[in-house]
This record gives sequence, C-alpha cells and structure tokens, in this order.
Amino acid sequence: MKDDMTSTLAAPAAPAAPAGPARRNAHLGTLLLAALLLSAPAWLPYVGGYNDIASRVLIYALAAMGLNLLLGFTGGLSFGHAAYFGLGAYGVGLMLKYVTHNVPLALLCGTLLGGLVATVLAPIAVRRKGIYFAMITIAIGQLFYFIAIRWQAMTGGYDGLTGFSRHAISILPGVSWTLGSTGFYYLVLLCFGAGAAVLWVVLNSPLGHIFVAIRENQKRLTFLGVRVQRYAALSFAISGFIVALAGGLNALLDNFTSPNSLNYTLSGDLVVIAVLGGMRNFWGPFVGAAIFVLVRDYASNVTNNWMSVIGLIFILSVLFFPLGIMGFLQRKKVEK
Repeated sequence: MKDDMTSTLAAPAAPAAPAGPARRNAHLGTLLLAALLLSAPAWLPYVGGYNDIASRVLIYALAAMGLNLLLGFTGGLSFGHAAYFGLGAYGVGLMLKYVTHNVPLALLCGTLLGGLVATVLAPIAVRRKGIYFAMITIAIGQLFYFIAIRWQAMTGGYDGLTGFSRHAISILPGVSWTLGSTGFYYLVLLCFGAGAAVLWVVLNSPLGHIFVAIRENQKRLTFLGVRVQRYAALSFAISGFIVALAGGLNALLDNFTSPNSLNYTLSGDLVVIAVLGGMRNFWGPFVGAAIFVLVRDYASNVTNNWMSVIGLIFILSVLFFPLGIMGFLQRKKVEK
C-alpha cells in the first residue's frame, strides 16, 4: 500500500511525456539529429569543420549529459565529475600502454573504473545536500587529481600519460575497423548513441520519475518513506559511468591524458555546458557542448584569453536564457 501511494503521489513531479504532434516533432528532431551526425564527415569540410572537432563535441556532450542526469534531473550540483572523466581516461591509457591493444576492452575497463569509483563514493557524497554536497564532490575530485600528480611512475605526473595509441578493432577474421580520423568519429558516435539511449530509457522509466521527484521535493518523498539517498546515489553512479565512458573516448582522441582531466576546472566546464544548453532538456547539454567546443576552438586561435569569451557567452545566457538555449526554445514553442 505504501509503495502504491508513493508511486501515485510522486508521479506528478516527473515531466509529462509529449503527446500527439509534440511527440512526433520530438521523434522527428531526433531523427534529423541522427542523420546530421551520421553524415557529418561528408559535410563538415564544407563548413570549415573537421572530424576531430566533431568527435570532441560528442565526447563533451556525452559527459555533460551524464552529469546532467544528476544535475538537471536529480538536482545534485557536482563539481567533481572530472574525477570519473579522468579515471576513465587513465583507465583506457593504462590498459593500452601496459595490458592490451584491444580498444573496446580498454574502453570497457576505463568506463568500469570511473563508474565503480563513482558507485562506491556516491553514498558518501549524497549524505549532504546543497553547497555541502558540492564541496564534497570537489574534495573527491581533487583527491584523485593529486594522486595522479604524485603517482608519477604510473601516471606520468604533471607531464601526463603517454605511450599509448588507438589500434584497429578486429571485427571478423581479416576484417578490421581502422580508427583513423573518420573511423574514430564513428566509434565516438556509436558510444554517444549508446550512452544517450541509456539515459533516455532511464529518464523515461519509473526510476527517472523518482529522480525528478527528488529534484522537485525531497522532503515529500522522505515523508512517503522513499529512501531518497539510495536513489540519489544511484543517479550519481549512473552519471559516473556515462562520464567515465566519455573520459575514455577523450583519451583515445588525444592518445594522451593528464591530471587536467581530473581537475575541478573540467568539472566546471561540464556544468557550464549543461547550464548553457539547458539543464532540464534532454538534448540541452549537446547544444551546450557544441557551442562550448566550437567557440573554444575558434577563440583559442584568435586570443589566449579564450575563457573570457566563454565567460561572456555564459553570462549572457544566464541573463537572457535562464533555462538554457533549449529551455528557451521549448518555452517559446509552448507559448505559441
């Protein structure tokens, strides 16, 4: 009886699924995005782009979407998710350097490393809320940052981890997937699609509704007997796995990783990306990642103070689009 009451009363806090024309438009937009991403290597050169920048957009989008499960849909502000991004990167790099040349296996191990660490630390972090939760996540992230710096024999210290590279993936005897610029882009796209699908299924399940209900009213759920900390920890853990996958892909993109991939500044970048695109919109972090990465790439070629440009864009977004770019567009569509 208690469970029935919990599910009944908690459900209204979750976002209603789009119906009729709105649902068809959402599906059409997703299909259009998929077509654009699948054909990107063909049209990018005509707009001044290249495959590696497209790969980086997808990697940062995946990381920000993973963080956004916790930030935008569960209501937990983490400034330490770079820890899981960096652990995924170091996991992949160390596997390829010392253990195997099997890229999928290395990517799996990196994802498991970051995700399992997030799973173990989640119950500790979610014991506190608000600013205290944010401070705990920063402390956890900086702990791994200093471990990477001090453990020089294994991680390379300040100089970073080198000596590994992408290798072709053997699909069938005599058939391999070469991970050049284009081949690697499609590997990133495959992982991005898989990560986005997992997040979509989670958010549209009863579990996702509970996450949103936690964001809206934790006290109400606690009163109903829901173990809020357990569900918040689960959101934290799933988020950590997705972010770790993105970190592993980033290491493969650069054939290099460093303590900077564990630093709180990267965590701040992921938060900026999510807020810029729209925290409460599923594709908001993707839009934010595209803006962030493209502006950074262009501005860094013009000035060393490229962070000032990013900061200005973020300030303008918060002032004029408090719900993010996608949130603003969604609200305008509803008003019409």
